Amino acid sequence: MAKQQTIRKEISLTGVGLHTGNEVTITFKPAPNNSGFTFVRSDLEGKPSIEADVAYVVNTQRGTNLEKGGVTIQTSEHVLAACVGLEIDNLIIELNASEPPIMDGSSKFFVEALEEAGIEEQECDREEYVVKEVIKYTDEASGSEILVMPADEYQVTAMVDFGTKVLGTQNASLQKLSDFKTEIADSRTFSFLHELETLLENGLIKGGDLNNAIVYVDKELSPETMEKLRGAFKKENIAVKPNGILDNLTLHYPNEAARHKLLDVIGDLALVGTRIRGKVIANKPGHYVNTQFARKLSKIIKAEKRNNVPHYDLDQEPLMDVNEIMNILPHRPPFILVDKIIELTESTVVGVKNVTMNEPFFVGHFPGKPVMPGVLQVEAMAQTGGILALKSVPDPENYLTFFMKIDNVKFKRQVVPGDTLIFKLELLAPIRRGICQMQAYAYANGKLVTEAILMAQIVKQK
Repeated sequence: MAKQQTIRKEISLTGVGLHTGNEVTITFKPAPNNSGFTFVRSDLEGKPSIEADVAYVVNTQRGTNLEKGGVTIQTSEHVLAACVGLEIDNLIIELNASEPPIMDGSSKFFVEALEEAGIEEQECDREEYVVKEVIKYTDEASGSEILVMPADEYQVTAMVDFGTKVLGTQNASLQKLSDFKTEIADSRTFSFLHELETLLENGLIKGGDLNNAIVYVDKELSPETMEKLRGAFKKENIAVKPNGILDNLTLHYPNEAARHKLLDVIGDLALVGTRIRGKVIANKPGHYVNTQFARKLSKIIKAEKRNNVPHYDLDQEPLMDVNEIMNILPHRPPFILVDKIIELTESTVVGVKNVTMNEPFFVGHFPGKPVMPGVLQVEAMAQTGGILALKSVPDPENYLTFFMKIDNVKFKRQVVPGDTLIFKLELLAPIRRGICQMQAYAYANGKLVTEAILMAQIVKQK
């Protein structure tokens, strides 16, 4: 597994906030393992912090805004996209105002600063959520949709349709994160003229100028509008280029708008708090739909963590088949309840049982609605644990394991014919004087079905 990363030294940038127009300094600082991205407001008493977590998203108008305990961070997405794009895992982002500087409206300057600070490897392994099935979110009101599907690495595709002649439809893709710096980072934010007029009238874009936002002219420019724009941008002359944008800016790419939307997706999905291995496809993305999808994904990831669901290749060659298991355990059909062992270490064992309708206990247990008895699930876990326990002796065939205690048994889901049970048992402490204590889990269909703490004693046969 790859190691987590942070930066070697702190580094600062100064600019203006897009919406406030105030000068702001952003300082990036190294952060410890497993801390993620944390915003710190150095201008407030006590320097309160806000973790980059989708749970703190309170507003997505003109940016993704966070709030915790009355403390806010505005337009977090460009900074977070730079962090993810450089594969940084842990970072303190200190601000002396509520929003990062807009710079040129992209992530370029943040990327350059972070690279100048130097990126270094840390001790802990990087946590990564491996997507195993399609996860989708659709916003019926806007027709926007985001999904993530299995892939070998983190990939993002953004498809946008603005319904205007000046911009129309655009697509952009990022096949690997290592291309973020050269293909996505310098894609600048943009606005349509009709949006810009509204923002100016409401005093919401005080720090904008023609160098940090692409303005697409989607309506006829009246003399009054031209006068407003000249005053807002402090320019004597403003004109429209043949490609439909206001002058003083040259597009970096014909599809720069789609690339910037892709940048926003990466920044917003950073709020999930876990690296993603999967392909994200975003159709008409925006901060609202991005963060709603991030909420859904975060909830799924936390549920899987809570249930501790492992994933194994059940088609792999087993370490032990049922005949080898019977060479160690005294159990015989129909009471041998584990079919194969697929993992065995000094402290962990993983076994598998295929539950079929031919099991003899289904004959009389809930006829007409076959359910595997919970006591037999515990017994199956114990047999799997017996393999781990007997591994500690040189001649396991001469030993038996006996139950001493069962604690904290929980049955969470029914086990029925057709299920494949995966048993995972871990030692809670080293085996001493033949006493073995294990945390046991049983899974089926990617969900935790049973758990218990088992204690057994290893006894030599007479």
